[in-house]
Amino acid sequence: MFLKKLFFLFVPLAVCSQDSWIRINQLGYTPAGSKVAVWCTKGNQGISAWELVERSTGNIVMKGKAGRDFGAWGPFTRSSRLNFSAYKKPGTYYLRAGKTESPDFRIGEDIYQGTADFCLRYMRQQRTGFNPYLNDSCHTHDGYVLYGEKAGIKDSSYADVTGGWHDASDYLQYSTTSANATSHLLMAYRDFPAVFGDEKQASGLDGSNGRPDVLDEARWGLDWLLKMHPQEDRMFNQIGDDRDHMGMRMPGQDTNYYGRGLERPVYFVSGEPQQRGKFMNVTTGTSSTAGKFATAFALGQAAFQNADPAYAGILFKKALSAYQYGKLKPGFTQTASVRSPYIYAEMNWTDDMELAAAQLYRLTHKPDYQAEAFAYAAIEKITPWLGADTAAHYQWYPFINPGHYELAKTLTGSARTTLTGYYKQGIEKVMAKARQNAFYRGIPFIWCSNNLTTSFAIQCYWYRELTGDQQFLELEQANFDWLFGCNPWGTSMVYGLPEWGDTPVDPHSAFTHIKNYPIDGGLVDGPVYGSIFNGLIGIQLKDADEYAEFQSRLAVYHDDYGDYSTNEPTMDGTASLIYLLAAKEAETGKNRKSVAVKKNFRYNQGALIRGDSSRKEIALVFTGHEFAEGGYYIDSLLAREKIRASFFFTGEFYRNPAFQRLVRKLNQQGHYLGAHSDCHLLYCDWVKRDSLLISRDQFNFDLADNYTAMAQLGIEVHKARWFLPPYEWYNDSIAAWTKALGFQLISYTPGTRSHADYTTDSAKNFQSSAAILQSVLSYEKTKPAGLNGFLLLLHAGAGPHRTDKFFYRLPELIKYLKAKGYRFLTVDQLAG
Repeated sequence: MFLKKLFFLFVPLAVCSQDSWIRINQLGYTPAGSKVAVWCTKGNQGISAWELVERSTGNIVMKGKAGRDFGAWGPFTRSSRLNFSAYKKPGTYYLRAGKTESPDFRIGEDIYQGTADFCLRYMRQQRTGFNPYLNDSCHTHDGYVLYGEKAGIKDSSYADVTGGWHDASDYLQYSTTSANATSHLLMAYRDFPAVFGDEKQASGLDGSNGRPDVLDEARWGLDWLLKMHPQEDRMFNQIGDDRDHMGMRMPGQDTNYYGRGLERPVYFVSGEPQQRGKFMNVTTGTSSTAGKFATAFALGQAAFQNADPAYAGILFKKALSAYQYGKLKPGFTQTASVRSPYIYAEMNWTDDMELAAAQLYRLTHKPDYQAEAFAYAAIEKITPWLGADTAAHYQWYPFINPGHYELAKTLTGSARTTLTGYYKQGIEKVMAKARQNAFYRGIPFIWCSNNLTTSFAIQCYWYRELTGDQQFLELEQANFDWLFGCNPWGTSMVYGLPEWGDTPVDPHSAFTHIKNYPIDGGLVDGPVYGSIFNGLIGIQLKDADEYAEFQSRLAVYHDDYGDYSTNEPTMDGTASLIYLLAAKEAETGKNRKSVAVKKNFRYNQGALIRGDSSRKEIALVFTGHEFAEGGYYIDSLLAREKIRASFFFTGEFYRNPAFQRLVRKLNQQGHYLGAHSDCHLLYCDWVKRDSLLISRDQFNFDLADNYTAMAQLGIEVHKARWFLPPYEWYNDSIAAWTKALGFQLISYTPGTRSHADYTTDSAKNFQSSAAILQSVLSYEKTKPAGLNGFLLLLHAGAGPHRTDKFFYRLPELIKYLKAKGYRFLTVDQLAG
C-alpha cells in the first residue's frame, strides 16, 4: 500500500515535494451542472487565480479568480473553491493554480452513464442464500428464534429466514437496513426507470430476463422481508449478532459461533429491551422496524402490480399488517449485541411511520393515512443530526426523512409548503456549517459518514424537485463530489468507480482480503473523527498509510483492511447511492439507448478486453520483450496505411540499445507506447489463476522500473496509463494493484489466433500465419459484431525459431479490414 502513489514520481509535479493539491470529482461534471474543485495546501502561500486547461490541446479555455481563502481546515493550512460552472463545453480538462495541477477530468452528458447499474454489482455480491457472485449458497440453516414467547413462539424454535443480503463485511442481517435498501431500489426504478438495464437473471446470474436488474434485486429483498414478517403477529429484526465477528471468512465458511451448528439466532421484534451477554439495548417499541417493512411492501406492490398481480396482492396485505404492527407499541427497536457495545442504536420512529402512511395513502387514497402521515411529520420535523456535530451509530435512521418527500407529493398549498419548509430548515443547518470550509463539509464525521453524505445529497435533490429552488445546488453537488474524490484524501469512496480513478483497493472485506475478489460498487463507511478512530476496539492498520499526510485530528480515512471504521462497505449505503446515481444520470436527459454504449465494452478480471462492440473500430496491439525483427517493417507499413497502433514493451526491451531507435521512431510517429512489465514476470499460476506468484511489492517495483525505462526515452508516462500484463495472464488482484497505482489493466480480445504469431516452427502449439489470418477473417465474417471494438494482439517479433513471420501478412489483413469499413485506433482512443 505504501507505493500507491509511486508512479506520480514520473510526472512534473512529484508527490514527494508537493504541498498543494486540487481535488476534483473523478467521475467528472455535466455541462449544465455545478462544477467546483477545491485547491488546498499545507504551505503558507495562497493563490489568486486559476486556469482551466484542455488536455488535448494545452489551451487555456477559462480563467478565474480564486474564491475566498477558507484558512486552516483538517490537514490543510489554506484552501479555496475553484468554480468553473460557467464553462460547458464537453471534453477532457485539468485545472491549474500556480504550479499545482489537478488530475484530468471530463465534462460530458454521459459521465454518470451506467454508474447505478455498476453499484448493483455489490448488492448482488451481498446476497445470502444463493450468492450469484460465488455461484454457491451460504447461511441456509437460519435460524432459531429468540424473544418470541409473547407471540407464542417457543424459544429457540426454527424459523426459515434464509435469503436477503449480508449487511456489510460481516454476515449479520438486519430488517431495518434491508427494508431501507429495498425501498431505495424500488424508488430508484419508480423515479428513473430509463436508467437501468437488464443483464442479469432473477438469480443474479448472467442473462437477461425481461425485467430490469434493479427490480430483480429489489424483489430479492422483498422475498426475504416476507420471511421476516411471516404472519400478522410475527416480525423479526435481525439474524445473528456480533458473535459473527469472531472470525473473518468467506460466506459459507461459518463454524459453530452460536452453539447451534450452522443455525443463527433470529431476534423477534418484541418492542422491549433485549439483552444478550452483558449488553442491553434501550428498545421502546415496534414502530421503527415495522414502518420500514410497510414502506418496502407498499412500494413493491406498486412496482409489481402489472407484471405479477398475485405477488403484488401479497405485498399489499403485508404492507397493511406491518403498518398495524408498528402501532402495537409506538417506539423504536434497536439491534442486539453480545460481545461488544456496538449496535444500530436507532432512536426515532415517527419518520418511519410517516413514510409508511404516505405510501399506503398512495395505494389506497384513504384520507386517514394521509392525515396520520402529516401528524407523524409534525413530530419530527427535522432529522436531528442535521446541523449537529455528532450522533450515535444509526441513531437517526434512515439518516433523512423520505416521508416528507413522499407525503409532499400528495399535497398542495400550505400543507406541502410546510413539509418542504422542514427540509429547507434541515439543509440550512448543514449549510451554516458547510460555509466554514472549502469542501462545503457540513456532515459530522461519525461512523458511516458517507451514508449520511449520500442521504443528505438526496434530501437536497428532493427539496429542489419539490420546490424548484436552486439555492442549495452547489451544496448538493459538493456532497456528491465528496464521494468521488473532492475530499482531503482525493479518493473516491466507491470501490472501482470510476475505474480509472483513485478508489478503495484494500477495504475491510473478506472478498478482497482473502480471495482478492473485487467488490465493485460498494460504498465504504467514510472518514470519522480522529477521536472516534482512536477510541474504537480492535483497529490496527495492516500497511503503511498512503494517506498519512492528509490525516488530521478532525478526520481520518484509511484504505486499509485493518480499519473497519472508515473502509468497510455497507449494503444500505450502497443502495442509497444507487438512487442518487440514478437521479444524476436521469438529469442529463440521456435515455437507455445511450447508456448501452458504455455497456458494450467488455472487461475480464478487471482488465478491459474489448472496446465498443457496436462500432467498427479496432486496435492493432503489438507486444515486445526479447525480439523485434518485425518492428521497422510494421512501422513502415503503418505509415503507408496512415494507421496508428499500440505497442507495449517491457523495461528490458526499452533499455536494449538495439531497440531504442525503433522506440523513438514509433513515438515520433504518434503510436501509443505502453508498459508490459519490466522483466516479463509470470504473475499468477497457469492453472489456479487466483494463486499469485509474486508479492505486491515485487509487482510495484517491477512496473515502476518499466515506466522508468519509458521515461528515459522521452515517453510521457502520465499519458501511458494503459498497462498490458506479461503473458497476457493476470487476475483481479493484478487489476486492483494496477488501479491503485493510477493505471488501468488492458488485455487482448479472445476469439482469434492472432496472439499465436509467436509460436515457433517446432512447437506443438505452432500456428501458421495462414491459419492465424484465416482465424481473424473467419471471426469477422461469422460473429454478429465482427471485430468491432477488438484489441487484436500481435508480436513485434518472434525470434529466429519462427520462419513464418505473420507480420508479412498484415498488408492483406489491413486491406480487408479497411474494405469492411473498420477504423484503426490506438488503445486509448478505443477506450474513449
